[in-house]
Order: sequence, then C-alpha cells, then structure tokens
Amino acid sequence: MPLRAAFHNLGCKVNAYEVEAMQQMMTEAGYELVPFTETADVYVINTCTVTNIADRKSRQMLHRAKKRNPGAVVVAVGCYAEIRGEELEKDPAIDLVIGTNRKSELVQLLDAHRQEKRAEFLPEEKRKTGPEKEEKTEFRGTGKTLDLSGKYRAGTSVYEELQISGTTEHTRAFIKVQDGCDRFCSYCIIPYARGRVRSRRPEEVCREVERLTAAGVKEIVLTGIHICSYGKDLEDNIELIDLIRTVHEMEGVKRLRLGSLEPSYITEKTAEAMAELPGLCAHFHLSLQSGCDATLQRMNRHYTTEEFAAKAALLRQYFDDPALTTDIITGFPGETEEEFAATVQFVENMQFFETHVFPYSRREGTRAAGMPGQLTEKVKKERSSVLLRLNARNQEQFLLRSVGQPVEVLFEEKVCVAGEEYWAGYGRKYQRILMKSGEDLTNSVQIVRPYGVQNGVLLA
Repeated sequence: MPLRAAFHNLGCKVNAYEVEAMQQMMTEAGYELVPFTETADVYVINTCTVTNIADRKSRQMLHRAKKRNPGAVVVAVGCYAEIRGEELEKDPAIDLVIGTNRKSELVQLLDAHRQEKRAEFLPEEKRKTGPEKEEKTEFRGTGKTLDLSGKYRAGTSVYEELQISGTTEHTRAFIKVQDGCDRFCSYCIIPYARGRVRSRRPEEVCREVERLTAAGVKEIVLTGIHICSYGKDLEDNIELIDLIRTVHEMEGVKRLRLGSLEPSYITEKTAEAMAELPGLCAHFHLSLQSGCDATLQRMNRHYTTEEFAAKAALLRQYFDDPALTTDIITGFPGETEEEFAATVQFVENMQFFETHVFPYSRREGTRAAGMPGQLTEKVKKERSSVLLRLNARNQEQFLLRSVGQPVEVLFEEKVCVAGEEYWAGYGRKYQRILMKSGEDLTNSVQIVRPYGVQNGVLLA
C-alpha cells in the first residue's frame, strides 16, 4: 500500500508552482496524494513569511498536521522554514525543515529521514556502517534539519530546477522562471529567505511550456520572485523580453501573462516590444507600495510617483486600456496623515483596475523594523479600509468599460453563485466573467459581450 502524502500551500504564486512540482515528484516516487484534511503519512507545508500573519498561519498548519496524525512526518518547506529554521528544528511537531533551496530533493530527504528513524532501533554496531550512517552525516542540530540554514545564503547562485507537466487548473499554468531578489526593500524579508537572483535557463522553460500545452493548457503565466531581474545572471545577454518573445511564439500558447513587474522595467523599448505580441495579455501588475515620495524613499523603492505615473502612461500608450494592478502597504513606519492622503490621491488619479492592500508587517531583520514612528494596528487597518473602498470603486469603473464590448474569455470551471450555476473564466485583462450555458465550456475560448457588473465580476 503506497504511503499517503498531503500538501498545503501558503503564500505567492511561486509557492503554488513549487507545491505542484513537489506533488509531481512525490507521485512519481509512488506516494498517493490525499487532501490536507485527511490522514496522511507525510504532510508537506510550503510556508510563507511575508507578514506576521503568514508566519502564524505557517506555524498553525504545521501543528495542525501533527495533531491530525501524530505518527506522520511533518515537513516545513519554504520561506518561513528558511528564516526560522533553527527555531523550527527544536519544535517536536516538525520532523524535517527544508527551507527554500532543496525542494527538488524532497523525496530523497524523506527517504533519508526514514532511514535515520530506522537506525535508531538498530544495534550499535550496525549503526556505525551502511547507508544509515552515510545519510546521518547530512543531519545537524537535533537530527531533524538537513544541512540547512535559517540565515541568508549569499553564496546561493544556482537556480534550483523544478518542473511540472500538468496543473490542477488545466487552463492556466504558472511557470517559475526566476528565484531570489537583490533589491532589499527596507520592509521585505524575502531576499533573506530566497537569496540572490537566479534565472532559469530558457530551454528548460520552453520544455515545460511544451509539456503543459500538450496537456491542454492554453494560458502561460511567467512568474518569479523578481522576474524583471531575469537573465542578469545568465550568459548571452538574455533578458526578460527575450524569454517573453520565445514563449509567445511557441505552438500551443494561446495567451501569455506576466507576473509582477518593477516600474523601472517599463521603457519605451520594452513597452513597444510587448505591444508587438498579440498573445500577450494587456494586464500588467506594477508594484507601487506607496503613492508618497517620502514614504517610497524610506521603503528603498527606486522610483518616484512621477516616474511610476510615466511608466503607466507608456503602457496605456501602447496598449488599449490595459488592466493595471498594483500593491499598496499602509501604515509604513513614519507614514503621516499627509503622506497617506498623498497615497490615496495618487491611487485615485492612477485609476488602477485592482489595488492589493496590505497593512505594514514588522519583520525582524529588516531596516524598517528599527525605524521610528511605528504605527498601531488600528491605524494600519483604518487606512487599509480607505484604500479598499477606493479599490472597489476603481474596479467597478474599469469593468463597466467592458459592458457591451466583445471580450475574449478563457473558461475554467463551473461555479455556484447564490444558488445558480455559471461557467467562470477570465478575460485577457483578467476580468472575472460568469456566464450561463448548457454547454461544457471547460478550457474553451469564447467571445462574449458582458451585460453587467456585480460584486466585482462581469456577467455575460
């Protein structure tokens, strides 16, 4: 009877991709995948540490797994495991801590752990020789963590190859093309968790795209921790736009979408080059974080609001009413009422399709954690509420411009809303669209004319 493995993912699209890759490795090794809510022999939690809430959820899921089956092997993977590795290895609920750079070795590390457990019951003379002894040298500390560090590994310079040949969404696939970040924004712990920039070889990206399109995937999303840095560590002067062009021209790729971009990446040259690719969706996520120049400077962001607005204007020049989305952090240390008001005004002026709002989370080890003017959680939440209300208005205004217009939709699944069944999918500008139909629309591309907007979605 095969061993049962369950996974739980916390955090970003990169984490989601890595979970799918690890699940595939486990399946190929003979494990049976089961839902996280069921009893399993192995629980793998891909953790996140971007906020204090993410830390807490990571700990909760690790302990929940051990409570569900005390005899199971509980594995902490990912960013929180990397940053807090020494702390987690002392936790009796956690059996393995793998961090961010050995996910591709998950099966081997589990095998080594089982051999180590068996070695505990062998006679002393047998423990000194054989594969158990060899594997045991990999362990450190309490014997749970395998040659890992909770500290920033500046020497990490090789991209860890993970692969998927299918996806649970079937219609859209996120492909990780890059890892790490060298920017060191003053609030962000991720460079310490993920390490320096490492780019995936273009030929490996293309092989994965070929497998996914052969499996029926129509939309490819290129993602990473900081994809604008793609290629800086590769030879032959390869840049992100080169990878975008290559993937765009591959047979079977019907639509191509990009992950989060730095404003500095948008130039006349890149905007014009992207506009020449008809399969590239006119949906761009430009990370803003604040609409106040003084706050941006404290955040160590490398642009001003004027420069950001110019980048957005370039995209609007080369694309027809593109969907521009962004992130905002509220309550950053020292953010005054006047600075926050400047952010609100800037967001209103920019007319983003969607604004993801996050209260500032104090991260030990970052420069912002020691800055004066730390604000209360109450203030952060109040300011978040203001931006969320503005976001709802901006989103509705953007969606209303699609009403009565032809919209290309890639339908993904049937959903039930208020007791009624709809087919759900996304337009090229990432508009969520619901439509009733007696046909099976799964993974089909349709041209529809929405007739209205309701609760942030288009109805067709």
